[in-house]
Amino acid sequence: MSIEAAPAGAGITLRVVDNEAPWRWLAQGWTDFRRAPTVGLFQGGLVALFGLAALLALWQLEAAALILPLGAGFMLAGPMLAVGLYETSRRLETGEPLDIGRLLFVRTRRPSQLLLLGVALMGVLMIWVRIASLLFALFFGMSAYPPLAEWVGRLIFSLDGLAFLLVGTATGAVLAGIVFIISAISPPLLMVREVDVVTAIITSIAVVRRNPRAMLLWAWLIVLLTGFGLATCFVGLLVTFPLIGHATWHAYRDLVAEEE
Repeated sequence: MSIEAAPAGAGITLRVVDNEAPWRWLAQGWTDFRRAPTVGLFQGGLVALFGLAALLALWQLEAAALILPLGAGFMLAGPMLAVGLYETSRRLETGEPLDIGRLLFVRTRRPSQLLLLGVALMGVLMIWVRIASLLFALFFGMSAYPPLAEWVGRLIFSLDGLAFLLVGTATGAVLAGIVFIISAISPPLLMVREVDVVTAIITSIAVVRRNPRAMLLWAWLIVLLTGFGLATCFVGLLVTFPLIGHATWHAYRDLVAEEE
C-alpha cells in the first residue's frame, strides 16, 4: 500500500510505493494498450518509422558508427514523444472519448512549460551527439566513418573499439540516468497540473530520491523494453513504446497524490 509522503511543494504531495510497483505499472499499461490498441500501434508506429528513417539515412550516408548513439539518443527523447500516450491513459481513466487528433496534439495545462522541458531534453540529446562524435575522434582519429561490417569488427576485436564501447556506454548511461531522474514523472505532471518546469523537475527528482529501489527497477525495465524495440530494427517499438508510455502515466498516478 502507498504511504503519503511530505508535500513536495506547489501543493504537490508525493507517495512512497512498494518496490514491486513498476510491475504493476506495466500491467496497467498493458491493459491500456489492449483497451486502445489502435492508438498505441499508431503512435508506436510513428516512432518506429522515424527510427527506421534515421537508420536508413545513416546507412546511406555511410555513417554506421552513429547507429549506437542513435539508439541511446532515442531513450533521451522518449519521455516527450509519449505525451499522447499519457493523455490516452488519462482519458481511459476518466472515460473521455479517444480522439486521435487531440491525442497527437495534446492540450496541456502548461504548454509553454512542457515545451521548455522538451527543449531541455533536446539539449541533452544534442550534447550526447556531440560527445559521441568527440569520442569517435578520440579513439579512431579524424578518419571517415567505416562501413557497418568493418565497424562491428573494429568495435569487438580491437582495443580502441572496446575502449570506445566502454566509455561511450558509461557516458550514455550517465546522461540517460539524468534524463530519467528529471523526467520520470515531469511530463505527465506538466500535462495536468498548473506548475512550472522547474517545479516539475524538482518533483521528479524528489520522487526518485524517495523511491530509489522502485525507480531503479522501473529504469531497468524501460531500458530492457526499449532495447528490445531497438534490437528488432525498431519494429518492437510498435508495442514496447506505447506500453512504456501508458505505464508511465500509471507511475505518475501512483507516485503523485491527486489535487485536493
